[in-house]
Amino acid sequence: MTSILEISAGQYSEKGIKESNEDACGIHIPKDSLLTSKGIAIVIADGVSSAEAGREASETCVTGFLSDYFSTSEAWTVKTSGQKVLGALNRWLYGRGQTCYGSGQGMLTTLSAIVIKSATAHLFHVGDTRIYRLREGEFKCLTRDHQTWASSEKAFLSRAMGADHTVEIDYRSVPVELGDVFILTTDGVHEYVNDQALVELYQANHSNLDRATRNIVTRALENGSHDNVTCQIVRVESLPLQNEEEFYKQLTELPFPPPLETGQILDGYKIMRELHASNRTQVYLALDTESDEKVIIKTPSVNFEDDPQYIDGFLQEEWAGRRINNLHVLKVIEPKRRRRFLYYVTEHIEGQTLEQWISDHPKADIKVVRPLVKQLVAGIRAFRRQEMIHQDLKPGNIMIDHQGTVKIIDFGSTKIAGIQEVSSPIQRGELLGTYDYAAPEYFEGYPGTHQSDIYSLGVIVYEMLTGALPYGGPLSQRKLKKAKYVSARQHNSEIPPWIDGALEKATHINPKQRYDLMSEFVVDLSKPNPTLIKSSQPLLEKNPLGFWRFIAISSLLLNLVLLYFVATG
Repeated sequence: MTSILEISAGQYSEKGIKESNEDACGIHIPKDSLLTSKGIAIVIADGVSSAEAGREASETCVTGFLSDYFSTSEAWTVKTSGQKVLGALNRWLYGRGQTCYGSGQGMLTTLSAIVIKSATAHLFHVGDTRIYRLREGEFKCLTRDHQTWASSEKAFLSRAMGADHTVEIDYRSVPVELGDVFILTTDGVHEYVNDQALVELYQANHSNLDRATRNIVTRALENGSHDNVTCQIVRVESLPLQNEEEFYKQLTELPFPPPLETGQILDGYKIMRELHASNRTQVYLALDTESDEKVIIKTPSVNFEDDPQYIDGFLQEEWAGRRINNLHVLKVIEPKRRRRFLYYVTEHIEGQTLEQWISDHPKADIKVVRPLVKQLVAGIRAFRRQEMIHQDLKPGNIMIDHQGTVKIIDFGSTKIAGIQEVSSPIQRGELLGTYDYAAPEYFEGYPGTHQSDIYSLGVIVYEMLTGALPYGGPLSQRKLKKAKYVSARQHNSEIPPWIDGALEKATHINPKQRYDLMSEFVVDLSKPNPTLIKSSQPLLEKNPLGFWRFIAISSLLLNLVLLYFVATG
């Protein structure tokens, strides 16, 4: 995707057999920051022929909307802006009709409008003009005609701009995909050109949209249309980067996939075998039939099909992965084809989890652990640069490939700063991580911070060096007050005291007492930091030579005392 919203457009309007053209249409594409904050507007209107000033009404609505919408506050939503503008235009039409023509039938028009902002199309509709969408061969009408049928052959408008001092406006928003085509028509067109013909005329002239609209209008007149005829076509050529809210909205429209079997093909991916299954997700090894590359497909469990909080986490997982481009973070692959179900695709890593590595390398040497930790820190930093907190760092979520490259592979609990600013009916903040590695502040209801990930990192390093956990087991809110750090040297006497001090600081119960930066932790794992060696440290550990000298002198003095008592006894 590019960072700019771009469209191709064409439009054509003809009076037909009537004396004047009471249709109106227009498109406005701003060239400044309004393109991002307000989007692109497309409007079509059909002045009611029975009204005394239908032409003025339609032209007023088109020019008024295209002008006034872009003058509304950039802080307003598209829905609020559009409805306020259309409400004001309706009141003006109604008032002018009453003043100039003595009735509410003076200035009437139908109207359909699209505002494409970012990756969402916002539709506004009153009357019997129409908005169609063509997407990958599927042609669909997105509006509903507001008509009342007097007989099997005669229908009257049940809703129009200017008919009353208030108007009910149909509004809906739909996700936009690259290549989407929107076709807007007045009833003089769609009552005489069927859906199949509309699609065929567009496809035959897709390289010239002005010609396509002209040919559609001509076809309507050839088929006997006795009304004004107007058509607009808009094709989405590029989309800006989606924000989290729009990404979430788009993917929630996809259904959960069914259980996948070996040999089954899902959107061009051939399932090779199931790698992992839990009550939350399924992970499959698959083959991209186009590129012949092995990939991983992760699908949500149908157990949570009606759980918005679960879906929110699953969607954030892909969103986070697609925003991060780092050697030490699993690469989430941009979809090449349209997805029919909710899942996502990642690179395939051949190797083992850090959990398996710890089992294979019990109480590993610090010289072996250091380079792995540095790579892990590089991956965690990639999250921080995107204002993310991973929140579920653990050995099972870390892979080491056959070349020794460390990669973080799971983002299901990641907190994204930007998405936290978006109001949501879904309650966020619940601890999603694993208790063994989760920072203590989560148990007390506090939000995670960068120091929370440092805690998890410290626990992981502790386990790599000792095979144990720094507080003897998983913590909980009940255990926090009694929790006491267990020296890593109790599990592995080869660990230097200064390394133990670094581990204790990284895993401190109080986040304020932990490292501010992961780089400081890495440095303290590489060279001694005198401030981390406790003054109460046993003399044997602090000064072995002095310890044995003290023992020798003490033994000599004790022997002399014993000899004295024996001699004087």
